[in-house]
Amino acid sequence: MIRAGVATVDITPSPGLLLAGFAARTQPSTGTHDPLTARALVVEDTAVVVLDVIGLHEDMAARIRRRCCLPEDNVIVAATHTHGAPVSMLGRLGRDADPAFLKQMEDGAVEAIRLAAETRQPATLHAGMGGDPAVAWNRRHADGPLDRSVPVIRIRAEDGRCIAIMASYACHPVVLAADNLQMTADYPFYVRQALEAAHPGATALFLTGCCGDANTGHTAQASWTLAANAERTFATAERLGRRIAEAALMAEERPMHGPVGSTHQELDLQLTRLEEAPLETLAHQWRNELPTAEPVRAILLTHWVEWAERFATVTPGLWRARVSLLDWCGVPIVAMPGEIFSETGLSVRSAVPDRPAFVLAYAEGNPGYIPPASEYRFGGYEVSEAHRFIGMPGAFAPGSAEALAEAARTLLQQRHLTAQPVA
Repeated sequence: MIRAGVATVDITPSPGLLLAGFAARTQPSTGTHDPLTARALVVEDTAVVVLDVIGLHEDMAARIRRRCCLPEDNVIVAATHTHGAPVSMLGRLGRDADPAFLKQMEDGAVEAIRLAAETRQPATLHAGMGGDPAVAWNRRHADGPLDRSVPVIRIRAEDGRCIAIMASYACHPVVLAADNLQMTADYPFYVRQALEAAHPGATALFLTGCCGDANTGHTAQASWTLAANAERTFATAERLGRRIAEAALMAEERPMHGPVGSTHQELDLQLTRLEEAPLETLAHQWRNELPTAEPVRAILLTHWVEWAERFATVTPGLWRARVSLLDWCGVPIVAMPGEIFSETGLSVRSAVPDRPAFVLAYAEGNPGYIPPASEYRFGGYEVSEAHRFIGMPGAFAPGSAEALAEAARTLLQQRHLTAQPVA
């Protein structure tokens, strides 16, 4: 038996804040479609807490770990990466974050962990792997890699009742496009809703996998518009979310036994300038283009000019990354920062092929896209441009994703999770 508890805290702010994720969207939120939440699952003295926001600054993630009631190295702090929540990181995403919302996020995460810890009870942990729900598409390459896995954990009380269910899938929560002004968790809301309906009384957590290059079937550039898209609606989000939930519910669960533990590794990743011209020159070129640019292009150029002027005299330097691992009775929960591509997630998953492993992105900080070395020759928004909108002094240098994957595999080896398959 283990001791486990789960809790949810509402972190939805009042309407009126700018939503994060689409530069074309400049109007404030007008209301709430579904509540934004912080959800925590505590197993023994370890925890996962996930917030319905686009990402957390690594400084906030560290504060949540320090402030919570559990040992700080035993907690994974993650985001669903919904593009339907207000700006959630200081100095990033091209817009000012609301201090009151940032405090609400941080306090909500700490409170969710506290409540989950206080409600711990004797329980058993069951895990399985759902089949491919066929929702995600590689948005950069028609035949590109995808992590199709749907790992599932069910926590059952002594009487057999399911008190918590946690599932994951690697697909951008961007069904709703830039024309949406309602706060929402996007398709993860419907995943959780369906999982909870199937397990009355249980609380569901959804964690986003490595999907920096995966969404529901459109390019990154398709979001540079305010035009409505008949395929990017709440009805579509519900249909796809329920399909993912069905895959999770079909997973054949098995009881898991073994110790509960945690470990992590910090490493410095090199930032670099992929731009060939000096930033002062680029700022001048982009500013000159503004008067004749189309409206959405002008919004983009404005962000780029601000970025170039902000970092013109700044050396890109290093960014400190944290890779975390929880071992829940032989179920690995690997957490990596930023927007990790499918190729990298699959390389980590390959180290534990016989386990229902969770391989997560958007955890312990979100500094933007961290592409695998194989993607730099293709360029594109995720490789060559996104760091400007996100607000990083440079792009991540080739080899950064590989370093994160190697750190993850090392942690798995240290916990002896790669030594033999689970019986």
